[in-house]
Amino acid sequence: MDTHGMDQVRVERIAFSVASLGDEDDEREFWLARTPGERLAAVEVMRQIVYGYDPSATRLQRVLEIVEGTPS
Repeated sequence: MDTHGMDQVRVERIAFSVASLGDEDDEREFWLARTPGERLAAVEVMRQIVYGYDPSATRLQRVLEIVEGTPS
């Protein structure tokens, strides 16, 4: 999965399940079976969903400040 590609993520809208918080699930086993790269890519997709994705803001901005004056 491309870490910059929200366009490659698809939501399967026909799959739906309801469960109790006390129910056993196989989600832990699913994620333990994924590679570290796949897990990081999934975290990045979730981050982009929650906080948004702006391709123009993907780089860190460089800031330069020049202070003039006499040294003390």
